[in-house]
Amino acid sequence: MSAPTTAVKDKNYNLISVLQASLHYVWQIEIYAQDAERDGDTELAEWFRKIQHNNQKAADQGKELLLRRMHEGG
Repeated sequence: MSAPTTAVKDKNYNLISVLQASLHYVWQIEIYAQDAERDGDTELAEWFRKIQHNNQKAADQGKELLLRRMHEGG
């Protein structure tokens, strides 16, 4: 099975799309971590927080890359 293709074949669009997804997951995983904490499952909450941290790191790197490309572009 092949992966779905996007109608937009643009590297900057792809960068923005992944940046948006990373930021969305940071927000969404916060809810999951809070749910786990509320239920007393610290192991699961910690696991969610690690994933959240990785997504935040990816988002921060993506923002830096996007800003650099915007600056270089004009």
